[in-house]
Amino acid sequence: MLHHLRAAGLGALADLGFRGLDDHMLDPVIVTGYAASRTHKLTLGEKEANRVLAVGRAPIEHAFAHLKNWRILTKLRTDPARATHLLRALLVLTNLEINR
Repeated sequence: MLHHLRAAGLGALADLGFRGLDDHMLDPVIVTGYAASRTHKLTLGEKEANRVLAVGRAPIEHAFAHLKNWRILTKLRTDPARATHLLRALLVLTNLEINR
């Protein structure tokens, strides 16, 4: 998956669950936030980076929440390639509906 994204020049915004998946530190394909712990408090720059990441992920998270509430994808029985195109179209329509 990562090499396909890298070859296409694409990237992905992800939550902290994907931290450590991407091994290229200087050219990441999967961008994740910073995690704080008891011994490591986040700096102001890391907090700002987390905010920017959250702003970028929010519309997609909301669109998937709407699709789940509408239960559109529960009985989808088709080729995965078609499902990808269908899902992209549904996300565009969902964002249009939300912004309307």
